[in-house]
Amino acid sequence: MESSEYIVEMKHITKRFPGITANDDVSISIKKGEIYALLGENGAGKSTIMSVLFGMYEPDEGEIFIRGEKVNITSPRHATRLGIGMVHQHFKLVSNYTVAENIILGIEPQNKLWGFIPRVDLKKANADIAALSEKFGLRVDPKSVISNLNVSTQQRVEILKMLYRDAEILIFDEPTAVLTPQEIEYLLDIIRGLRDGGKTIIIITHKLEEIKAIADRCAILNRGKLIDVKDVAATSTAEMARLMVGREVSFTVDRKPAQPGEVVLDVKNLTVNNELGIEAVKDVSFSIRSGEIFALAGVSGNGQNELADAIAGLIHAKSGKIFLNGKDITDAPIRDRIKGGITYIPEDRQNVGLIMGYDLKDNLALKVYYSALFSNNAVLNKKQFEAHGNNLIDNYDIRTSKGNETIVSSMSGGNQQKAIIAREIDLGGELVIFMQPTRGLDVGAISNIHKQIVEERDRGAAVLLISLELDEVMNLADTIGVIFDGRINKISDASLLTVNEVGEFMMGVTGEVER
Repeated sequence: MESSEYIVEMKHITKRFPGITANDDVSISIKKGEIYALLGENGAGKSTIMSVLFGMYEPDEGEIFIRGEKVNITSPRHATRLGIGMVHQHFKLVSNYTVAENIILGIEPQNKLWGFIPRVDLKKANADIAALSEKFGLRVDPKSVISNLNVSTQQRVEILKMLYRDAEILIFDEPTAVLTPQEIEYLLDIIRGLRDGGKTIIIITHKLEEIKAIADRCAILNRGKLIDVKDVAATSTAEMARLMVGREVSFTVDRKPAQPGEVVLDVKNLTVNNELGIEAVKDVSFSIRSGEIFALAGVSGNGQNELADAIAGLIHAKSGKIFLNGKDITDAPIRDRIKGGITYIPEDRQNVGLIMGYDLKDNLALKVYYSALFSNNAVLNKKQFEAHGNNLIDNYDIRTSKGNETIVSSMSGGNQQKAIIAREIDLGGELVIFMQPTRGLDVGAISNIHKQIVEERDRGAAVLLISLELDEVMNLADTIGVIFDGRINKISDASLLTVNEVGEFMMGVTGEVER
């Protein structure tokens, strides 16, 4: 067979699931040694077509060619033998194993004890992995236990897992969704190094700036169909966004000046321990008024999670006070806080925000199921669950295969996030806490959520926005607080701060509180 200039060719791929066509006659061809991006909204079919390439799904129609030869990829193990590796959005690691044990799992190097009893040669594995991590600039200790590592280091372990298996075609599914800006820069450098080392890279993403920074070409998917393939250098981010969502997307937030009223949330000298018993929030004080967006900026891991969880009631404060509309709620149960008007979009959507094995309508009713409208003498009104679910699905554009009956674990991460935001905003709370609300979302969904955050402010809610995205903070905030090492080292009217100044405070520069 004549050799092809393409290392991967997927021709006329169609993949259907009950109630939805995830990929509709999609054809893509990828050259050896290029960085090829798959761009699209949440639920556009990006992860599905790469899961077909990695052998997790078999296509209903179409053909796949690897290095010019037709293949029928039946499993991830088969894909691995063909030199294809994939780093999934939600990592596939055994948390109580070491780095090395995770990397060699299934292909363990062996030696013989007393010359005849086979055993895993961990010493060789540790040495090989240390050499591999050094070669590709992936800083990891082979002996570290996964549960002790932060997210970006775990991701490096996933990359090493592919490289250890001699993968030549590397697929990254939303690789920067959970990383800080500094970690993103580091990862993009790693990916460039892999490309320069002869690897072919496929990135599934919806972050336009990253595509501009790193990709050679990008394929744009919309609702399962291939819309276009673009040369990245010659295409603007605005054009990519328009093709991706099918309309013009505004990158700025249209909003009127704030009209703040009375103080809704008042936090005084709050100290909170993390799960290890170490102080994560240290003597923090701030207040938020009705009709105001208070944005808390900071690098990940500086106490933001613990602060939000303490206000919402998920963890107890070590000391200090939390007041809601003048009432002390420091020790109040969670349901009392919900009834008092606190709504919370948490950072961890899967472990905190949703019950993954429940269907969508039950998840959407988690905070109202006990009310008179939804239950009578402890008997649930299923018709009301249906009507409530359908209403939120329509109003918030939650895309699913089976509507209300969809099990949320089968939904894309972006649509899981939309479900949480729909449920929380529908409550009409007086204090709305948005923790990383647009993480893992596409530009169209981000634009809609930013609009919803401003609408919450304009209807008179007090909004606490906690975000690692500096652009998001600068675009939305009326007041900015910056947290570093568990302390708020700056509070100021947003109009008085530049992006560079906020960045400096995020790195630990201290400043006086101006309020």
